This record gives sequence, structure tokens and C-alpha cells, in this order.
Amino acid sequence: MVTILQQPIVSDFILPFLLIFFLVFGILMKTKIFGDKNPQLNAFIAFIVGLVFVAAIEPKLIVENLVLTLTVAIVVVFIILLLWGFVAGEGGLKFENAPNALKWFVGIVFVIFALAALLWATGAQGGFFDFLFRQGWSSDFWTNFAFLAVIIIALVVVLKKN
Repeated sequence: MVTILQQPIVSDFILPFLLIFFLVFGILMKTKIFGDKNPQLNAFIAFIVGLVFVAAIEPKLIVENLVLTLTVAIVVVFIILLLWGFVAGEGGLKFENAPNALKWFVGIVFVIFALAALLWATGAQGGFFDFLFRQGWSSDFWTNFAFLAVIIIALVVVLKKN
């Protein structure tokens, strides 16, 4: 069932107008170009700029596409920060004394996870994940890889203690 918020008038005109109106109004209020005693003038100018913006097709399409891309980027950054919070706990991770290799490793793992999640969410991964995980040889390979990784980590831990 289609709601009022899914109508083209809302998504093509009202939402872009409100976005530009509030951005311009906020910028005018913060910079105080026309003074801070007359917010009605700032609102009127923002209203006119919003109407002119909605009337032009090309800038509106660019902003719509930009908003979609930035929304996905914000969600990806939020997920990375959420994972970081789960790892860090309430006190937070203090990496001042950590070795640089550990800092790089944690950063690379987070970036790889974020890129994999983004590829999966957009459906752009195509044959890459199929090649890695849905072949006849992939289950044996990943089992052996995990086994070797555990052995290498155990050796590193044991040799570091000695």
C-alpha cells in the first residue's frame, strides 16, 4: 500500500525543498550575514532559495543522488563505530601503548569488514563472493586456512613469551 510519504510530490519536491530551506536557513542564522535581530528575513531568503532550487531539475537530481550516497556512507561509518564500541567496551580501548602493527591490523580488519558489508548490501560483489565461498574447493580451503591461522597465532604467542 502506498502512503503519502511515497508520493512523487513528497520525494521530488517537498523533501528537497525542506533540505535546502533548512540548510540555507541554518547557514544564514549561523553566519549572521543579515544580522541576528531579524530571523524572518533569513527564513524568507531560505524559502526563496529552496523554491528556486526545486524548480531547477539538474541540481535537484544531483542532490538526490548525493543524499542517497551520503546516507549509505553514514550508515557504514555508524556500523564501524558500533563495532568499535563493542570491541572497546565502556571504558574504551586505549591504543597509546599498543604496537603499531596491532593498530594497523585492527584498522585494516575494520576497513575490510566495512567494504565487504557495503559490497554485500549493494549487491555489487557479484562473482567475487561466489568465487571465494561457493566453489567445490572453498570449504576445504577455508578450513585449512583457519587451521593454519590458529597454528600461526599460537606459535607467535608461545615464541613471544620465550
